[in-house]
Amino acid sequence: MKEAQRNQVVDNAKYLREVRPIDPEEIHEYIEGQPHPAAVRQVLREKAAELGLIEREDGTFETATDEPISVAFDGVEKLPQPVAHAVEGQLIGQFGPGWPDDTSGDRLRATIRDFKRQYLAGGEVTYDDVTALGYAIYHLPSYFAATQYVLAEVLEDGLLDGTLCILDVGAGVGGPALAVDALLPEETLIEYHAVEPSDAAEVLDELLAETGRNFHPTIHREPIESVDLDGPFDLLLCANVLSELDEPADVLIDLLDLLADDGTVCSIAPADRNTAIQLRETERTVEREAGANIYRPTVRLWPNETPKSESWSFDKKPDITVPAFQKRLDEGKRSEDSELNESPAGEEREPGDGEFVNADVQYAYSILRTDGKHPFEYRPNRGRVAKMAETEKHVTDRIDCVGIKLSHDLSDGGNPLYLVGDGSQLIDHFAVLTEQSALNRDLPETAYGDVLQFENVLVLWNDDEAAYNLVVDGETIVERIPV
Repeated sequence: MKEAQRNQVVDNAKYLREVRPIDPEEIHEYIEGQPHPAAVRQVLREKAAELGLIEREDGTFETATDEPISVAFDGVEKLPQPVAHAVEGQLIGQFGPGWPDDTSGDRLRATIRDFKRQYLAGGEVTYDDVTALGYAIYHLPSYFAATQYVLAEVLEDGLLDGTLCILDVGAGVGGPALAVDALLPEETLIEYHAVEPSDAAEVLDELLAETGRNFHPTIHREPIESVDLDGPFDLLLCANVLSELDEPADVLIDLLDLLADDGTVCSIAPADRNTAIQLRETERTVEREAGANIYRPTVRLWPNETPKSESWSFDKKPDITVPAFQKRLDEGKRSEDSELNESPAGEEREPGDGEFVNADVQYAYSILRTDGKHPFEYRPNRGRVAKMAETEKHVTDRIDCVGIKLSHDLSDGGNPLYLVGDGSQLIDHFAVLTEQSALNRDLPETAYGDVLQFENVLVLWNDDEAAYNLVVDGETIVERIPV
């Protein structure tokens, strides 16, 4: 279609969007030369984000809503089948139908072993096309699930509306992008900018073909420091990328300039000790140097306080169903190439032993904003509860205090143990349940991120962990504070 015709389509759309749904079958008659309605529809699709239009199931277009999005979310059971098929389709396209077996399967398995080894050693993973496919096999399902869980919290608080501009930094092979598309209603207008300079962008580009008709992606194949972006963005996603940056806090601070006034930043990191603690250090630096407020989960219950504790904090959700492509690689026939089949540390591994299965959903996350908005208005009463910054003077005493539950049970067969914090703690605090009763059952039964009130809890110093223990026994009351 000629440029003059395209401009006429846009002009007609601008007029009609205020009046009624835009039907390509109708407006093609008003365009010079009367181009085919399919050509008109294609122009409207290309200009939908610019015009604020969504495409309906019947092929017409209408103005996207600016009302808060609401979704019915009950967790993630599995990777959507179309996505799983698309991943396997790429594997077949690269290696053929027998991709899990013999040399091709061995090469993928060796690649996954290698990037897992590099990660544990703190090394940098270099992407090529096989590494990107290995990431899609091993990491995409769990990254998909983690992103949905974090975004569900943002949606529950009504922080996103029906017209969204999203920036995904370090988009990888597409776990976050596919999670956004699958979670949000089809009638949501999504302008999605993915930054991915590595060869993972090739896999990402193919998988984005599985997104819906109102998901409009653009892939930027340069490092974030080199990408020219205008913004503002309603949502900034940094999923499993900050730990790979030399100066993650500096990058995040720079990104805040692209955030809408009422926008949200969601950062996600693996649950292992180093990356989870680094995420907490990064959010504290951004809070201190850029004035961002910690929205979830490590909310500052006391105004003008910032924690200095180590805070290895992460959430854990039910395992997802193992995708068929992970099972096929795990059970695939090995070749005689001993070098490709060498397991770490010389371990004897057998096909089907689960080495290439990754169904765990464990992640650390941080939700930041710059508008001072908080998820609840509750603030502790200094005259009634002790501040965790002052716990040192209460050792061996029983006190009342409040704290956010920041872990699942961390014990290994002993008394249930939970990390808690009120945003002022200088040292980690753990609530230890030594005697469960009806008065304190909220400690084990509440969710990660809930605010708890402790009454008559015994404070002890844990020399082994260099932390404080809040001993919850038969004399202690623990109640969830509804906020």
